[in-house]
Amino acid sequence: MTRIEESELIINPDGSVFHLHIKPGELAPNVILVGDPGRVETVAGFFDKTDFRSSNREFVSRTGSYNGTRFTVLSTGIGTDNIDIVLNELDALVNIDFETRTIKEKKTSLNIVRIGTSGSLQKDLPVDSWLLSQKAIGFDGLLNFYEGCESICNLDFEKELIEETGWSVRLTKPYVVDAGEVLFNLLDGENVHKGVTISAPGFYGPQGRVLRLKLQDSDINEKLSAFRYQEERITNYEMECSAIYGLSRLMGHHAATVCAIIANRKAGAYSKDYKPVIKSLIQYVLDRLSQ
Repeated sequence: MTRIEESELIINPDGSVFHLHIKPGELAPNVILVGDPGRVETVAGFFDKTDFRSSNREFVSRTGSYNGTRFTVLSTGIGTDNIDIVLNELDALVNIDFETRTIKEKKTSLNIVRIGTSGSLQKDLPVDSWLLSQKAIGFDGLLNFYEGCESICNLDFEKELIEETGWSVRLTKPYVVDAGEVLFNLLDGENVHKGVTISAPGFYGPQGRVLRLKLQDSDINEKLSAFRYQEERITNYEMECSAIYGLSRLMGHHAATVCAIIANRKAGAYSKDYKPVIKSLIQYVLDRLSQ
């Protein structure tokens, strides 16, 4: 088999993968991704015990067990560029032999769930609710760098979105990817809203916010809120989901994203205290994955 060179897969002197500082064998089959490094301890606080710890830049992890099920919680920082690092290195930890630097013949599929915060684009999606992303729209362009992306994307959805919104040729072409069916069904529930999530490559202009700089399309949020693909509507903005869904599908992992809605862009509302909402959501996810 082809050997992966040192410049392509960088392994630290202690045997851990370059950015995440996690070693093969330290990663659990169930991975919780959070953006904020400070939220790692909140998730790990639910664990019955913690076996492994790592920290490097924005990438902080804890591996332990909850109700007899092993979990790793890992912070990603903000943005799909960081998700490119995280997903490739998580996959390397289970599907590449670090000794021989070759791809393993038998592949391992991880369960990867992002727990995050998000802003609603629909007035009837209330602050402090939970949103499970059935589809993700990537405004970031990351997936377009990988071979096979068109085979996992909803090309009809993409085409209609581009046409209906008058998408500028100066912007990166959006891509649309479904959640992993197994995890989506597992996390679905009567208290969980479902929708289509946009992953934006920024917090201000790319999400239609105006401070001093004007937008290339001042009506973009109105267009996105009004857009329909068959019976589906765009529900919310965040900044990581599309890359998680796209890379997971290409690599054969299961992925889902569930966010607390902390702002409603249509109503101009913001959560008074979303931390208890996040803690309840964390326990909900851990309970569902440890059934």
